[in-house]
Amino acid sequence: MENTSRSTSYRGAFALMTLLFFIWGGIVSLNDILIPHFKGLFTMDYTETMLIQFCFFGAYFMMAIPASMLIERIGYKKGISAGLLTIGLGALLFLPASWAISYPLFLFGLFTMATGCVILQVVANPYVIILGPPETASSRLNLAQGVNSLATTLAPLFGGLFILGSYATPKEAAAAVEGPYVGLALFAFAIAGIFALLKLPQVISPSTKKLKINVLRFRQLRLGAIALMLYVGAEVAIGSFIVNFLGEPHIAGLEEKKAANYIALYWGGLMIGRFLGSAILRKVSAQKVLFISALAAVGLLAVTLTSNGWLAMWSMLAVGLFNSIMWSNIFALSIDGLGEYTNKASGILVMAPVGGALLPLLQGMLADIPEVGLHLSYVLPLVCYAFIGYYARHGYKAGKQDPKITE
Repeated sequence: MENTSRSTSYRGAFALMTLLFFIWGGIVSLNDILIPHFKGLFTMDYTETMLIQFCFFGAYFMMAIPASMLIERIGYKKGISAGLLTIGLGALLFLPASWAISYPLFLFGLFTMATGCVILQVVANPYVIILGPPETASSRLNLAQGVNSLATTLAPLFGGLFILGSYATPKEAAAAVEGPYVGLALFAFAIAGIFALLKLPQVISPSTKKLKINVLRFRQLRLGAIALMLYVGAEVAIGSFIVNFLGEPHIAGLEEKKAANYIALYWGGLMIGRFLGSAILRKVSAQKVLFISALAAVGLLAVTLTSNGWLAMWSMLAVGLFNSIMWSNIFALSIDGLGEYTNKASGILVMAPVGGALLPLLQGMLADIPEVGLHLSYVLPLVCYAFIGYYARHGYKAGKQDPKITE
């Protein structure tokens, strides 16, 4: 009876834990709706508009270590509530930002929400692992990631419905974000309260001895960190420009509200690919699957760059399907065979989402060059996937060290 009760309790806790994956997944893909909306509201070029992703994903680089220190101080359970409260406060900042029609204040709200997401990501994975038998831990993680992908698929549909549209005044356009983000804040606060009352098993961090070796001596980690950063940057950049790209007359000429529906297809491809990938990886090595996926992404973007109309549109959207396994495979290859150095290596890889801050900004700068434009700016994510293909084919060498790199 005790085991049954404990199993039921764990299932309930796990169901709530998947909400954390859902929340931060939805927040990330809602940025793709804010980009075209704020571009029109503040009459900005692409470089200025990409400050949205720069501020959001920059938080992953700036706040990863402080978030880990906070969790060590207050514990994992309180860390969940802290992360959710931070997200809620960031979302509420959209109210004064809307009233003042202030782009910097909107950006600060996004940075604050991203900080909350960083805290949740530091906490969530260890909890998902211990909420059940060890032999099914990978299955639980895969399911939680699937819920995350579900959120990235659904959020743009709702965001496009409630935020995008034709507005008579800037005040009306700014006010359009109030409802969705106040709703997000209230939802985050409610879940924070539930977790504060919930009894969860304690997560005990493994003792870590000081390792004198510089883990960057490992070739697969050094190049893997670059590959992971480029992957996040390419994935975010493609999603960020979907609405504007599909609005181009020579592509699809869609208005913003209709184009927003296609963001869901891009992220939905990632969700489908994630579940398919988990089955494929049982029979095919992670290195080979990563290489094939990178090669497919390069080929699809090459079609996008050299074509117009619906062919360019669908080839770009199809990249989402091959993005699905890249994060997990690059991460796994980067730490493969590192043994006692795995934790230290993981601490470096957790900084990789900074690519989501840098690459969209760089693509925006390319798009603003008249001789290049938005269409040809997709050469940047193509180069990113080419490097990932190189890493899968030649860059990954398990356990190989560079003696020239020292502590």
